[in-house]
Amino acid sequence: MRPENDQETAEQPDAPLAGVAVEVRRTEAGAAVCSVAGDLDIEMMEPAERVLAALVDQRPPLLVVALEEVGFCDSSGLNLLLRTRASAEAAGVGFRLAAVPPAVMRVLELTGAESVFSLHPTVEEALAV
Repeated sequence: MRPENDQETAEQPDAPLAGVAVEVRRTEAGAAVCSVAGDLDIEMMEPAERVLAALVDQRPPLLVVALEEVGFCDSSGLNLLLRTRASAEAAGVGFRLAAVPPAVMRVLELTGAESVFSLHPTVEEALAV
């Protein structure tokens, strides 16, 4: 269950110390939905990197990364998404990005990376395809 506000997240004793929070849920069909919140940059992305690698290793039929709560993404965050997509593909795991916010979409567009991702406006749409 997602906290109602940022203050609640910061007060949780098990909240990550880094500036990014990661939440995973499974669908009835076995897909993994990984919701990322915060900044995907070199200093803050380690929790997301660990979780995404572990999810690919588990080989769900589909991995959807929900980015709607990401406020900033630098080249390190982009490289994490690209590496995860490549690892997922090599493992036979479908990989989709959902709810990509303007700040992240700009990075994807500036680098041409939007053409290598399966992009969806919502998690529900990413799961339905």
